[in-house]
Amino acid sequence: MSEAPARRLLVVHAHPDDETIGTGATMASYADRGVGVTLVTCTAGEMGEILVPEWSHKAADQDDSLGEHRKEELAAAMKILGVTDHRFLGGFGTYRDSGMAWHEDGHAIPGDVIHDNAFWKADLNEAADHLVRVIRELRPQVLVTYDQFGGYGHPDHIQAHRVATYAAALAAVPSYKHDLGEPHEIAKVYWSAMSEGRMRESLRAIRATGDTETFEGMDPDGDLGPFVTPDDQLTARIDGSAVIDRKMEALAAHKSQVEQDGFFFSGAESGHAFWAEEFFRLAKGTPGEVGEDGLESDLFAGT
Repeated sequence: MSEAPARRLLVVHAHPDDETIGTGATMASYADRGVGVTLVTCTAGEMGEILVPEWSHKAADQDDSLGEHRKEELAAAMKILGVTDHRFLGGFGTYRDSGMAWHEDGHAIPGDVIHDNAFWKADLNEAADHLVRVIRELRPQVLVTYDQFGGYGHPDHIQAHRVATYAAALAAVPSYKHDLGEPHEIAKVYWSAMSEGRMRESLRAIRATGDTETFEGMDPDGDLGPFVTPDDQLTARIDGSAVIDRKMEALAAHKSQVEQDGFFFSGAESGHAFWAEEFFRLAKGTPGEVGEDGLESDLFAGT
């Protein structure tokens, strides 16, 4: 058995493509530095909206084969990012994408019909134990997941936050379920975040072009709600400019979910203008050295 890397990062996301949008540059940057990067995805995204017409038969209300397809898209994206350790929580197919609906206020909420084994309905102890086993096996110094709102309210994002938070606590308890491995305490836990200042700046650039459809309804000078994090609450910023081409290539690998000529790749919000920077809030641990911007540039700082 080969020796484990000295630094180990565990990233927990809800569906395939979430990892690349929110943390793709971070994952690629650390993988390039020899850090052990492990991605745990909680569902296969079976309820996702299919953007490629010829694949429409894979939808949940037809062949219901989108999950298998997105599994392959995820594998392709991870190969591009250089992440060699990817797992589904409890094994592929254990938890199903819960789906979602949109609230009139513009954030996601659970849909009216939720499958029996949907992640939103998962027993918290059972789901957390799957992740406890991973934590105790890998013994990461850093864990990254969502905040309590899941970024935009998606039930699976919220559940991923709950599971990751609970699992991190349980994994450290010396007397908890020895069959899941030796206890391990994660030194630092981060929540991925969207910088309010960066978002307002980007919205102004979008609106200046006359584009009113991208991030429709969001006013650069208005209330952006819980989607963004005030800059004074941010702890870390990862500069992914050296790997942004790979992040965007990995995002394009999620063909069923991402429009290949959409806002991720063109216009005022092209990848190089926005998606290279990834921000985080420290939920547990002690901040390390910060730069001139007052933010850590290394999630492992101080560990």
